[in-house]
Amino acid sequence: MEATHASFSEALEALKAAAEETRLRILALLAQGELSVSDLTEILGQSQPRISRHLKLLVEAELVERHREGAWAFFRLAETGAARLIRPVIETLDRDDPHLFADRTRLAAVRRQRAQAAQSFFARLAPQWDRLRSLHAPEAVVEAAVLEALGGKPVRNLLDLGTGTGRMLQLLGSRAIRAVGLDASHAMLSVARANLEKAGLTRIELRQGDIYAPPFPRNTFDLIVVHQVLHYLDDPARALREAAQLLCPGGRVLIVDFAPHNLEFLRETQAHRRLGFSTEQMKAWLTEAGLDCACAREIAPPQGGENQLTVSLWLGEDRRTLTDWPLAAPNREVA
Repeated sequence: MEATHASFSEALEALKAAAEETRLRILALLAQGELSVSDLTEILGQSQPRISRHLKLLVEAELVERHREGAWAFFRLAETGAARLIRPVIETLDRDDPHLFADRTRLAAVRRQRAQAAQSFFARLAPQWDRLRSLHAPEAVVEAAVLEALGGKPVRNLLDLGTGTGRMLQLLGSRAIRAVGLDASHAMLSVARANLEKAGLTRIELRQGDIYAPPFPRNTFDLIVVHQVLHYLDDPARALREAAQLLCPGGRVLIVDFAPHNLEFLRETQAHRRLGFSTEQMKAWLTEAGLDCACAREIAPPQGGENQLTVSLWLGEDRRTLTDWPLAAPNREVA
């Protein structure tokens, strides 16, 4: 993440905003992961209007970021600007302070409730997903192939499109400076949030949004993952074109999906819209999106046969190089 500096006035406003007991407790909680207004209300034992007023001040001071997730709003500690002044202060707070200790205890209880709700939702889906997993190579084999395809190239900004349970964020999130997961389903984001919290990855961002209209600026991410998502879409090519627009020069898109198959029951039982993709088709879509196919690999199922699935992996690379990117503003003529 690029270093940014706060002006004197920004720093002053940020310190003023943080210099209040409840707001400092809120900041200490958000340093451990994003929370909703209802979460903070339950943890702090204060009314929702009061918590909302405190959050409004913190957002205006740019210490906290707010994002919508359907009817919900989630808040997280900002990473740039004046917020950089506050995080070191939070990290030096006495963890044994009675207020902070009680807040952390109630935070743990809120997370347990969240995890239980996510587990109940996932349990309803598990039988179908277990059946699907039995048809293709073990996930450990697929994930090893993902890591091999990506190699050791550094990752600054990672986006997981259709993050689902957040598994790709668990696998790759620690390698990125910034990691974001996008999904259209609030229920699935709840599962991902619980899984990431359990894994200790509390600074990963989760966003609700449409894969056809991802809510991010162009030229933002150097790695985008689309893992087992395209077969649910009516227009996979459009989703790849939208993803390509988000890549910075030289960025990469990693796609994991199925090779062509004839398992029609997946349309009926698991809402698959497409029965796999050929490498020729995927290369054509990547070309249309302005990407080169740098890698194409198939991972055979543990047992051969018509009723098995082959997992395919493709790596698309943005054709632009860093030398195409303006590193500095052009010189302006002096009148």
